[in-house]
Formats: sequence, C-alpha cells, structure tokens
Amino acid sequence: MKSKIKLVNKLLIDRYGIPARSKVPPNPVDLLIATILSQNTNDKNSYKAFNNLKDSFKNWEEVASLPRVTIEKHIRTAGLGKQKSNAIKKFLTSILKKDDKISLAYLKNLNNNEVLAELTKYDGIGTKTASCVLLFSLRRNVCPVDTHVHRTTNRIGLVKTKTPDKTFEILNAAMPDNIAHSFHTNLIRLGREICKPSNPYCIICPLLKVCQYEDKNLKSKSSYKENDFLLLDSIK
Repeated sequence: MKSKIKLVNKLLIDRYGIPARSKVPPNPVDLLIATILSQNTNDKNSYKAFNNLKDSFKNWEEVASLPRVTIEKHIRTAGLGKQKSNAIKKFLTSILKKDDKISLAYLKNLNNNEVLAELTKYDGIGTKTASCVLLFSLRRNVCPVDTHVHRTTNRIGLVKTKTPDKTFEILNAAMPDNIAHSFHTNLIRLGREICKPSNPYCIICPLLKVCQYEDKNLKSKSSYKENDFLLLDSIK
C-alpha cells in the first residue's frame, strides 16, 4: 500500500506540482470553522462566507454570543445556512463553557488519535473536519478524506471501501511520511477536474496507466477547466 500511495503521489506531482502551503499554519478554530463552511459547496463560496463572518466581528467569542440566525445571515453564500450556523454556534458555545476564551491551542499537545477523539465530541464535527485541523493547522502527516479523495482512491484501487471514514482509516494506516498534504491536495484537484463522479476524463488522467477503474471514459478530451483554488490553504 505505501508503495502504491508513493507512486500515485509522484504521478500527481508530475502533473500538478507540489501544492503551495500557507507559510504560517492557520489558527485551528479558524480552520475548523472554514471546514464546516466548505461542506457541500465550492471553495470560493465557502471562503467568502468565512471572511464575511470573521471580518464582521472582533473575535470568535463575539460570534458565539450571536443568535444562530445572525450567523446564518453572514454565511449565506456557503449554502446550508441553518445546518452550518447551528454547528458553528454549538461548537463555539461549547468551547466557551470550558474556558473564558475560544482556543484550540491545547491540541498541539495531543497525538493524532487524541485530537480526532477530542474534536469529534462536538456536534456537527466529523472525522473529515477534525482531520483537516490535523493536516492544515497542526501540520500532521494526516490525509483527510472528502468525497473527492474517497471516490478517486477507490477508483484507482488504493482502497475498496463504502464510506469516507473507512477510506480515511485505511489510507492513514499506510500513509508514507511527509506526503499527506500533497497527496490530499492533488487528489482533490484530480477529483474536481478530471476524475469527476460521472463521465470522468480518463483519457487525460495522469493516473490512467495505474488506475483500476473498470468503466474508464477513453473518449478524446484535449483540455479541462482548472479548479486550483483551495480553501484550507488560503485561511490566514
């Protein structure tokens, strides 16, 4: 498994390059809220929603004190406003109940499994969101699994799973050192641009020769629309 992951990572880097990272890791609270906002929408809309919410108030403590409907108003561009505002409100108020300020700085002292267990205790926070905090804020060698990573790794043949959480478990048990960020980020680009849910552009895929997907679309395709804006590497 490790050798297969390394090969896929190399082929993706050959196509997309090594993904840029923010020089300073984002604050874990910021990153977690941005990840909540990213669910079931594109990164540009969730980025607008995140900045609109954060820039409208002086700190997360103030956001925690807002009525849920006010939060919903400020994150409207991200869609699913009621669901996401509820998750954000519950998370922020739960943190405040434990302390007089909102901070996740203590996570730095926990191992990966402890961070996952700690964050998923909060309503609306699942493995994907918690693992994004690990990768992007804490700079751990952990690969979050969203729909793109789940779909592409199953098609490639790295895993054979029915759920993203199971894919996460198997992939990260075998993840080679120091490649989780490039592997995760480039797989997302692959899933957005080429390995689409229906009618994937297999003929131009950099993984064509190693992919085990049986229903390959080998019709001619000379170009595709790039989609390289990545929310979680843009949070500052």
